[in-house]
Amino acid sequence: MTQDTRVTDGSDAPSGRRLNRRTVLRGAALGAASPLIPATAATASAQDRSRGSGQAARSVSFRWLGTAGWRIDVGDRTVLFDPYLTRFSTGLYENAFDPHTPLQSRPEVVDAHIGRPELVLVSHSHWDHLADVPHIARKTGARVVGTLTTYHLLVALGVDAAQISVVKGGEVLDFGGIVVEVVPSLHSRNKNYAYFAPGTLNAPPAKVPGTISDLPEGDTLAFRVTAGDGGPSAFLMGASDFCERAVRGLRPDLAMIAVPSSTATDRYVPRLVRALDTPDVVVPVHWDNFELPLSGSPVRDPAMDLDAFLAEIRRVSPATRTVVPDYRTVYDATMRPTSA
Repeated sequence: MTQDTRVTDGSDAPSGRRLNRRTVLRGAALGAASPLIPATAATASAQDRSRGSGQAARSVSFRWLGTAGWRIDVGDRTVLFDPYLTRFSTGLYENAFDPHTPLQSRPEVVDAHIGRPELVLVSHSHWDHLADVPHIARKTGARVVGTLTTYHLLVALGVDAAQISVVKGGEVLDFGGIVVEVVPSLHSRNKNYAYFAPGTLNAPPAKVPGTISDLPEGDTLAFRVTAGDGGPSAFLMGASDFCERAVRGLRPDLAMIAVPSSTATDRYVPRLVRALDTPDVVVPVHWDNFELPLSGSPVRDPAMDLDAFLAEIRRVSPATRTVVPDYRTVYDATMRPTSA
């Protein structure tokens, strides 16, 4: 079943909230909401509703790369998050999952989507987040930010160690006006409270990784990316679990939230949305079948209940706008479609 871009708006702000910048801006957004807003009006709206009401907000765009991946363009600068574009089959969606599936990366597919990135943020080291990063790093020279496990795997796969910044969570890094706050996070769990390929690497792997099982999770991170001086901020996560204490105080304008595949994490949606202080916009990610190419509209992963996720967001934070992204759409700083 295909899923097209959809925008929904709540109508009531949570009771008891103090009047502040975010509640005022959210009210303005609700009054002007339109899922098919023209690009020129969307640009003007970005100036009124986004924290980055100046040049930064006007020049920021977002493109969903499928799975958890994003391309964020700030003027002529590009940041990638978990860019998995080759999307090869492992048998996962045919009930024939093969952990020994060979790693693949198709440069002609990857290069069509990434632009000229200067920064690649990696949440964790599973194949559907890391498999294309070695090619991207080698081709573009982009700096990669990730865990120690990510570091060891990338070096083993031919990436220059000098390109990689190892982080643990808690770092706030200024890349010349693009500020990246690294957030310690957690990997999602299945109905058996487990997940594929756990473990970390504290030293180089014994062999060059060749299969998807050679890429352990290696701890999980989330990121808060802010464009420009006080510009729009986006919370990016690559798995559907989180450390509640770590995300408190982030207060992003946009939250790209992974849809859970199970109920193993207690009250996942309400705890996360409230800890993030009910973001202006929530964008569900990691709900698509990531073994199909990006050439069409997203096909839902049958394990993910996207409709229930959206309903829970509306229940917990009725004033939050939700945007179900499409592969082919470019969004502005408020996650409204542009003509780009």
